[in-house]
Amino acid sequence: MVQISRDWCAATAFAAGLCLSVSAVSPANAVGLLTPSDQSQSLDLLDHRVSVVVEDGYVMTTVNQTFSNPHTSDMEATYSFPVPHKAAVSEFTYWIDGKPVSAEVVDKEKARQIYEGEKQAGRNTALAEQDDYKTFDISVWPVRGNDDVDIRFSYIQPAKLDTGIGRYLYPLEEGGVDEEKLAFWTAKQTVTGTFSFDLHLRTDYPVEAVRLPKHPGAQITQEQDGSWRIHMSNTDLADGLAKDADLDLQPSQPIDETGINEGEATASRIPVTLDQDIVVYWRQAQNQPARVDLVPYKTDPSGRGTFMLTLTPGMDLKPITEGRDWIFVLDQSGSMGGKIATLSEGVAKALGKLRPEDRFRIIFFNNDTTELTNGFTPASPDQITHALNSIHSVQAGGGTNLYAGLKRGLDALDSDRTGAIVLVTDGVANVGTTETKKFLELAQQKDVRLFTAIMGNSANEPLLQPMTDASGGFALRVSNADDIVGTLLQATSKVTHEALHGLKLDLTQKDGSLRINDIRRRNNPSLYRGEQLVLFGHYWGNGEASFKLTGEISGSPVSYETSFTFPETAKRNPEIERLWGYAQIEKDMQTLALLGPDADLKTSIVDTSKEYGILSPYTSMLIVEEARFEELAIDQTNKERLATEQVAQQERKSKPVQSTRVDTKKPMFKGNQPSHSGGGGGGSGSLGILGLLLALSALTIGLKMRRRNA
Repeated sequence: MVQISRDWCAATAFAAGLCLSVSAVSPANAVGLLTPSDQSQSLDLLDHRVSVVVEDGYVMTTVNQTFSNPHTSDMEATYSFPVPHKAAVSEFTYWIDGKPVSAEVVDKEKARQIYEGEKQAGRNTALAEQDDYKTFDISVWPVRGNDDVDIRFSYIQPAKLDTGIGRYLYPLEEGGVDEEKLAFWTAKQTVTGTFSFDLHLRTDYPVEAVRLPKHPGAQITQEQDGSWRIHMSNTDLADGLAKDADLDLQPSQPIDETGINEGEATASRIPVTLDQDIVVYWRQAQNQPARVDLVPYKTDPSGRGTFMLTLTPGMDLKPITEGRDWIFVLDQSGSMGGKIATLSEGVAKALGKLRPEDRFRIIFFNNDTTELTNGFTPASPDQITHALNSIHSVQAGGGTNLYAGLKRGLDALDSDRTGAIVLVTDGVANVGTTETKKFLELAQQKDVRLFTAIMGNSANEPLLQPMTDASGGFALRVSNADDIVGTLLQATSKVTHEALHGLKLDLTQKDGSLRINDIRRRNNPSLYRGEQLVLFGHYWGNGEASFKLTGEISGSPVSYETSFTFPETAKRNPEIERLWGYAQIEKDMQTLALLGPDADLKTSIVDTSKEYGILSPYTSMLIVEEARFEELAIDQTNKERLATEQVAQQERKSKPVQSTRVDTKKPMFKGNQPSHSGGGGGGSGSLGILGLLLALSALTIGLKMRRRNA
C-alpha cells in the first residue's frame, strides 16, 4: 500500500482533487471492480480514461478502462458505476484478440442466459446491465491470468444551463443505499495505472469562466476558437513530483499489495481512488439572448427526422418579498451517515437567513418521524439557537420511511399562511408506503410547492422528480463535489422573482410539408427564473413551424411566440435519435411506476431500447465473439449506428462550432436570459444545501396554501 504524508497532500493542489490512494479495497460504496466479499483474489483497475465533449446542447462521455489480472487463473471482471442523470448508454465495446467488438441490445434475461452460456463454453463475452435507477453493472469474461482486457463505454445526456451556468457531473460516488449490494460485494476503487479526465467545451455562446470546485489543480485552457479544454491526470502529477526534489515522498511502507513501490509511483503514476465525483461548471458571458435552439437530424428528405428543441427563456419575472412558514423534512436514515454533518450545517445556515416574521418546523425521518420543534417556531435568535443545538445531536441510522416524513410535513402546514416544504433525501423509500402512485397522490393533496434536494448519485430520482413536478416545485441534484456557493448563485437568481405557472407549449406546423409528432418533455407545470426547457420530437417533411409558450405569472396570463424552419435534411447530430429514445423510455417507465406492471409498456420499452441502441432496465448490452452474433441471430444494428455517429463526430471536430439558434429573425423573448452578476468564485460548502433550498423555496411567495378535498 502506498502511503503519502498529509503534508505532501496539503502542498499539492492536484492531490486535493484526485484524492490519492490510501486504501485499495473498501466496501461497495463507490465505483469500482466488484469482488464477492468471501473471495480472496481480485482484479486490478489498471487504467481509467474519461473523455467528454459538450457540443450542440448535449454531452457525450466516453470511458476507456483496462482491467488487469495479477493472478494465474482466469477471472471474471464485474465493474459497477452510478447511473448518470438522464444518460442514454450508447456504446459498450470489448477488445477480443486485439479487435474492438461493440455490444448489441438484447432482452435482459436472454442476454444474461447467452452470457452465461458463452462463459461456460470458454468463449469471450461481456455484458452491461442496468440495476434500476442505481447502477450500470458491467461483466467481462475472461480476464486471463497475468493478462489485461480493455473495454469502453459511452453515454449521451442533454447539457442544460441554469441562469447561464452549465454543470457537468462525472459520477464516482455510489450512494450506499443498496444494503444487499453492500453486504455481498467489496469494491476495488483504486486506479493503479493511468487516470485521466479530459473535457472539451464547444459552444456558440461565449463562455467567460470554467471551474472545477473540488479539483483546483485541473488544467483549464481556452482555445483560439473560443472553446475550452479541461485536463487532469495522475501521470502529469507524477511527472511534476519527479522533478521536485524538495517534496517529502518517504513512504511509510515501501511496497504496496500490487507490487508498486513509491519510486515507481513518482516516476510515472500515482494511484487514484475513484470515490469523488467530478463536477465542472461553465459560465456564459453576460447579456446572452433569451432564445430557441433547434438541433435536428434527418437523412432522408421523405423520411422521419428527429429534433431537440431547447428553450432558454427571458421572461419578465418581478421581485417578490413576503414572510412565510418553512417546514424542513430531512432524511436521517443510515445512508445519510456521511452526509448528516453537511445536513446539519445546511440547516444552521438556512435558519440563520430567516427573518423575524418567519416561522419554521424541523422534521426528521428514518423508520419513523421525529419533530425537533414544538410546532411552528418563531425565527428569533434564541429559538434558532435552541433548534440548532438539537439538530447537531441527530445521528444517522435506520431505514427510509419517506412517505411518513413527507406526510407529517404536509399535515403540519398552516392553511392560513404562505408556506413551503423543503425535502432533503439521498435514499430509497424502503419502509412503509413505497408506491410511486401513493407519493404523487400525497404531493397533490395540498396546494403547496415541494422543493427537493436529491443528494448523491443513488437517490430514487424516478420517484422524487415526478413527485416534485406534481407539486409544481423544483428538484435540485447535489453532489458532495458541488460548490454549494456556485450552486447557490444559480438559485439566488430565483429567490426574489416570480415564476411562470400553468405552463403550456404549442409547437405546430405553419406551412410546407412539415408534420410534427411524438413530442417528449418533462411534465413540469412551472418554469422558474433561469430554467431551460428541452423538448424532443419527430418530424416529417420540412417547412415553417410556430412555437408558443403560455402560462400565468402572479395570476396574469402571458404568452411568448416565434416561428422557425425545420430543414429537409440535417446530418450533423445523429446522437439526437438516442436522446429521443431515452425520453420515450423515461416516459414509459414513469407510466409503469404509476399504473403497475403492464406487458404492453414493457414491450414498448424493449422495442425502443433495441431500435435506438440504448440500455434500459429491461434490456442489456451483450458482446460475443464477432462470428457468434450471426449464429445467435443477433442483428448488429448498434454497430451500424455507432459507425454513423463516429463519422459525424469526426466531421464536427474538424469544423467550427455551429450556431443552433433558430429565432434570430423573430426572437421569442425581448430580453436576455437571466444571468448571475457576482461570478462563481469562492470556497465550497459555506452556505449549505438547505441554504440553497431556502432560496429556492422563496419562490412560493404569493402562493397561498389552500386545502383541497382530501
